[in-house]
Formats: sequence, structure tokens, C-alpha cells
Amino acid sequence: MKPFEIFCACPPGLEPFLHAEALDAGFKGATPVPGGVTFAGLWPNVMRANLTLRGASRVLARFASFRSFNLSQLEKQCRSLDWSTVLRRDVPVKVDVTTRKSKIYHAGAAKERIETAIKERLGTQIDGDDAIKIMVRIDDNLCTFSIDTSGAPLHQRGHKEAVGKAPMRENLAALFLRASGYNGQEPVLDPMCGSGTFPIEAAEIAAGLHPGRTRSFAFEQLESFMPERWQNLRSADTQAADTPLFFGSDRNAGAITNARANAARSGVSAQCQFTNASISDLERPAGQAGLVILNPPYGARIGDKKQLFSLYGSLGKVLKTRFKGWRVAIITTDTGLARSSELPFNDISAPIPHGGLKVRLHQTAPLV
Repeated sequence: MKPFEIFCACPPGLEPFLHAEALDAGFKGATPVPGGVTFAGLWPNVMRANLTLRGASRVLARFASFRSFNLSQLEKQCRSLDWSTVLRRDVPVKVDVTTRKSKIYHAGAAKERIETAIKERLGTQIDGDDAIKIMVRIDDNLCTFSIDTSGAPLHQRGHKEAVGKAPMRENLAALFLRASGYNGQEPVLDPMCGSGTFPIEAAEIAAGLHPGRTRSFAFEQLESFMPERWQNLRSADTQAADTPLFFGSDRNAGAITNARANAARSGVSAQCQFTNASISDLERPAGQAGLVILNPPYGARIGDKKQLFSLYGSLGKVLKTRFKGWRVAIITTDTGLARSSELPFNDISAPIPHGGLKVRLHQTAPLV
């Protein structure tokens, strides 16, 4: 089989950091595009991308494309595709179609023709439970066929069962860590850690653990699946012997209980330390300086924004007084709130989608 395009999705605005991760992971030719990263590869590359890329939210295999100008032509071309090399007869599929600036303008009619072609060619069930998702984009009369090889979104890694209010998604946390200069060689502290996403993610990165090491993926239900190759990829997971400690604190005792349970499920309890404490009680950990990163409350998400200015102000005072030499990264919807901390931000990102809102990453150099 010839190499095909593999598309790894991420939130808009964070493409450069997923691109850097893909290159670090050895995906040669990876190129940033709006909403993600693409590179050419085969099915083993698809499996490895799902297993290893922390910043990706989904991996699509773009396995076919052709130009089509009417529904009859589309159906005929779909029948000519060798679906049996990719799809299994006993696994149902469902088709999603989007169309833009094309002679085929009715997405619903295109979906029916494609489904008919697949069903008559392969005999598989359409729209069943646990169906494989085929995504068809018709743009300027070019039809591109993709298979969602991930299934459940990739931030659902199977370790963070206990969550609180407004949790940070793991893939977003990984991208924000990379954007903040974290490379696995320094301690990380989140003073409003909630369910522990940032410390746990940082600990897994330092330990060399694959994010998809314990979950299942949609590609396991494809005809193109290679069980032995997959087993070899998963068994290559490693655990680093010496990693920095990773710290989380929160004034909510229930959040700390959740964070400890999540760290245990992730296999990084020994590297993580969680403490029930308020911002005013925050202490600098012993040892080298590192990164303080947090996703604090903001008015659009939790509570009254007016009451949060004093919280950000207290946070800034504690960090400037006790965390000299540490960098700080704050994710918030409101730059005014972030500035009320009076921390010396030297980099503020463009807006990034998160939970229906737009957040920005505010960063400092090492505090002096």
C-alpha cells in the first residue's frame, strides 16, 4: 500500500507545539496545518501516533481522494474503492459528509450514496453501535475520505476517572506544558491542581510513559490492524528511573483525594506529591527551580469574576516572594485577571479554544 496522509488534530492556536512533538517523536515530514499536523505514513504510523502523541485530540487516516462533480459519479467512484483492505465486514460504519464550494452541495444525499456503495460492496452494517466513523470532505469538488482511527477522543486516556469542576483535558495540558518550555527535566507545580492533570501529565512525560498505553482505539477494529505490530509498539513503553518530583496543591480536600487516585491509576504516585493547602500556605519545594503552571478559576467559568482579583493578587505575591527562579504559566480567559497578579508576563498567547471559551497562556521568565 502506498503512504497516505495522516492528520493529527489539536485545538487551533496550538499547532506549532503538536508539530514540535511530532518531529520529536520521529514523524518525518510533519507539517503544521490549521487545526493540526499532517505527515505521510502507513498504518503502523497511525497506530504509533495514537499511542504516543500527547497533544493530539484525534488521528485521521486520509486513505482516498478523487474529484467528483455529481452524485452518480460519486457513488460509482466509491464502489471502485477497495474497502475490504481497510474495513471489516463485521464492524459497522457510519459516514459523515461536509461539502463546500462544490457541485455536490447536498451533504445528506452524498452520505446516502457513499453508504450505499460501502454496504453493497462490503456488506457491512451502517450506523450500528460502536461504528467506525468515515469522514468525507467535499471541497471544491475534491472528495477526501478519512477514517477516525482514534475512537474516543485521545485526551480520554483511561487514568483520570475522578474529576472536579471544569477539568483541563490531558492533551491540552500536554501542549500547554510544551508551550511553557517544559521538556521533562524540571519539577512542575500546580497550586490549584484540581484533579491533578498538570503534575500527572508532567510526571508521565518525564517517565517516558505513552499516553495511550492502556486504552483501546478504533483502528483495532479495522481490517488493516496489525495485532503483532501493535503489541510490539505498546511493549516499547518505558519507565524512567529518576524523575523530578511533581507537585499539586488545592484548598479542596476532595480534589486532592481525586488527584492522588488519578496519579495512582497513571502509575506516577511515586513522582507526585499532592497537598491540601490554600495559596497563602504555598511553599516552594526543595531543590531546583522549575515551572509553576495553573488553570485558575475565571469568572466565565466559576463564580463571580470580581471576587477573583484578590485571589490572583495573592497568587502573584506568593509566587514573587517564594518562587524566585521559577517560571510561571497561567491559563485564563481574562488577561485583566492575569495582570492583577502583577506577575511580569513576557509572553501572552493568541486565544485558544477550551471548553467553549477562549483562553490565553500567560508566561513569565524565571522570577527574580
